[in-house]
Amino acid sequence: MQKKLFILLSILLIILILLNILIGSVKIPISEIFKILIYKSNENQTWQIIIMQSRVPQCITALFCGASLSISGLLLQTSFHNPLAGPSILGITTGASLGVAIVTLISGGVLSMGTFSGWSFSIIGAILGAFVVMFIILILSNLIKNNIMLLIAGMMVGYVASSVISLLNFYATSEGVHSYTIWGMGNFGGVSLSQLPLFVIVNVIGLLLSIFLIKPLNAMLLGENYAQNLGINIKRIRNILLLSTGILSAIVTAYCGPISFIGLAVPHISRLIFKTQNHNIILPATMICGAIIALICNLLSIVPSDGGILPINAITPIIGAPIIIYVIINQRKIQYFN
Repeated sequence: MQKKLFILLSILLIILILLNILIGSVKIPISEIFKILIYKSNENQTWQIIIMQSRVPQCITALFCGASLSISGLLLQTSFHNPLAGPSILGITTGASLGVAIVTLISGGVLSMGTFSGWSFSIIGAILGAFVVMFIILILSNLIKNNIMLLIAGMMVGYVASSVISLLNFYATSEGVHSYTIWGMGNFGGVSLSQLPLFVIVNVIGLLLSIFLIKPLNAMLLGENYAQNLGINIKRIRNILLLSTGILSAIVTAYCGPISFIGLAVPHISRLIFKTQNHNIILPATMICGAIIALICNLLSIVPSDGGILPINAITPIIGAPIIIYVIINQRKIQYFN
């Protein structure tokens, strides 16, 4: 049954990848799209630019963004035995937002995210902000042994970062606030073709780190004492987990903005579909489900073909919020964590 589910999800993923490339605000004949994809050349240079420099990078970005955020949520939910833990819970996403806020708000909007220099400085700011917060969390993880207390400490770090962002917003110019607000709405179109290799490589590194955590995560489902009896170094595993989550959250937030609900809701979707806690199954399932949900959101964002694109964060709550509400209502029936 699980093999059939993986096959069905894989087919759905391929269909969504094709739809994300075929559908856009500019109508291009399907035959011409396949010619561009196969031969990488076309008489109509505008169509070629739209496909190869916009739709294809945006599709790949959405795919990796969904997979990375979902895996981050899964790792945190398992580690903290909390079904409501997500990538933003430790303040890493907020740290990335703070980095972007410092760049865009202090510059007064001069470094607009619509320019190459604006994107470059914003990405650098987001990555630095995320890793500063992650470094603080890693230090706290060595001082705080209790997972729940570490979770609360991470939330406090996030609140401090949010407070600084609010202060920057208060004193910033209207152009700076506008630029930061646009970034905060979320967008899978922020990765150019030249930036795509770096984006993919960093995401792959983070995802590979998560795969190495499958065995200890399965042991941690039964409690930290049981995992320690099996010879698992809880402290080291927790640091690797935080590093993996930090890498994935930082790179995605830097390029795409603080995408909401995907990391929180998708792990629950994969558990409800496969009805298991085994990370040998749930982890790859969560990757695929995350990519599917992100591609669906990206597709919905470009469906209104009036030349405009809906913000991703205007769509993700519509999908994620009902899932979270269902989990909260049925938490006694759904036994995710022992």
